[in-house]
Parts: sequence; structure tokens; C-alpha cells
Amino acid sequence: MENPAASGEALLSRIRFRHLSCFVAIAQERNLRRAAERLHLSQPAVSKTLGELETLAGVQLVERGRQGARLTAAGEQFLRHAVGVTQALEAATAALAGTVESSTPMVQVGALPTVASGLLPQAIIRLHTQRPHAGVRLRTGTNAELLAALKAGELDFVVGRMAEPAMMQGLSFELLYAEPLALVVRPGHPLLSRPGTAASLQAVLDYPLVIATEGTVPRHHAEALFQTHGLRLPPGATETLSVSVSRLLACRSDAVWITPERTARDDLEHGWLARLDIPTSGTQEPVGLLRRSAAESTALARAFMETLAELARTP
Repeated sequence: MENPAASGEALLSRIRFRHLSCFVAIAQERNLRRAAERLHLSQPAVSKTLGELETLAGVQLVERGRQGARLTAAGEQFLRHAVGVTQALEAATAALAGTVESSTPMVQVGALPTVASGLLPQAIIRLHTQRPHAGVRLRTGTNAELLAALKAGELDFVVGRMAEPAMMQGLSFELLYAEPLALVVRPGHPLLSRPGTAASLQAVLDYPLVIATEGTVPRHHAEALFQTHGLRLPPGATETLSVSVSRLLACRSDAVWITPERTARDDLEHGWLARLDIPTSGTQEPVGLLRRSAAESTALARAFMETLAELARTP
């Protein structure tokens, strides 16, 4: 019977950095052609290197198809470790070259659009006050897109929501806050003179709605809110994840914007928008910090996460 330890040692002795860097590039680009362009190699060379790695591992790591390259379950598991190895080697190389001290520290953050417009600007301002030379690279997108980028090592952490168990494998979640939906309109909107009852929710349907796109948590909660009152969202609503577009539609028309509460908090506090007195209990959704469980966060990333946690505790 083969000794597992001996088998593991044999794999370590034969695997090369080019195998890992090629695999990580494929996982991040989700396409062999783009991975080849990124690595300045031909596509056949990338395919051959991936084949060598899968032969050494004794398992398929990537499924190739017309839609691109998709990691298998084994590939997802291997990616977490491969990213750590490649990043550690790159950091070691940079240290030997003497570039660590001279380079600008950078934290790579992923955030949902609704979070990026609320909590993150305050956190960035505070971080730059404490660390003037620190850089922040922010990426917004859907929760699924951001978690995939996080697992591929493209982000240090994500400010987002819990996902299904399969997507959360290898990730940790630290709660920041739970927020309900809010229905907001421009000052002087006709609905502001109506009482905050179920009848007012019916009256909302007389006006254009601005809602999140299908498949998102805010959209799901908006649909559930109306369903609890025997109502349905109208087919003519504007569906978007753009906070800036949603805000302008609410400010410049009679549209009703249904959004997570913190997204509109600044506008509400300054009187640029007003919240309808309509209960939204049951629409609360946890938002938190997601990171790779096995990865060591940089000092800058830890400082930024601590800042976000402090701000989240502020009422």
C-alpha cells in the first residue's frame, strides 16, 4: 500500500513554481487564453503546464469548456494553498530585491455597491488620517463575484454577505452589522403625507420603483416585503446595482428607491432624501468581513478591518 506521506513528499519534490503560477492565473482569469496573455506564454504552453500539474496531483483541477475554465472541488481546495505559496514567494523575492520598504503599502478590498457608498468612504478617510501613505484599491461587484475573487487571492478581504455553504468553504465571516431595507424618496414627495401603514405600501406601487437586480439579497428582501402584504413588485421597475443612478432617480423624480438603510444614511441625515414611514421589519441582513481562513492578513489589511469594525459599532 502506498505511503500517503511519501506520496506527498514526491509531489512536493516535482511540483514547480511555474505550475502554481499557471494554475493561479487560470483560476483568477477563468480563461486559458487570458491566463496565457497574462503570463506571456502561448495557450498550448499554459494548457500543457496545467496538464502536468493535474498529472502530478492525480486529480482534475480545472474543467475546460466553451464558457471558460472552472475549478473543480479539488481545484477550489488546492487554490487556497497555491495562492498562499505564490504570494509568499513573491513577497520573499521583493524583500530580497529591497523593494518592500520603498513600495507603497496597498490593501485590496472588495465591497458590495451598497456598502461601498456607505461605510467604506468613512473608513478610507480615517485610514488615510492614520496612514497617509497607504493605498486602497477598491473593487465593487455582486457578492458571488467578490467571493470568487477573494478565494482566487485577488482581494485581501471583502465587505459583503454570507453565501451558501459551498461558496463559504475556506472563508471566515466576522459580523459588522445587520441592516434593514428603507424606502426613500425626494423631499416633498406625495407619499410623505400618507401614514406609514400597509396601505402606504400599496400606494408605493403607484410610483416608479428603483430596486436591486434579481439574485441579490436586497432584491429578495424587497420582494418578500411586498409579498407579506399580498403585493408584488411591478414589472416596470428600474433594476440596478448602481447607487449613484438610484440616488439620482430618487432625487430628481417621484421614484421610490428601495435600498439597504446605510446606503442612504448620508442623504437622509442631510435632508437630501426622506424615508417613508413604512415598517420593513424582517428585511435585516448581516453584513461583515470575509477573508480566507488560511491566509495571513497584512498589517495594513488588519488595520483597515479594525477601522471598519469600529465605524460599524457607531450608531
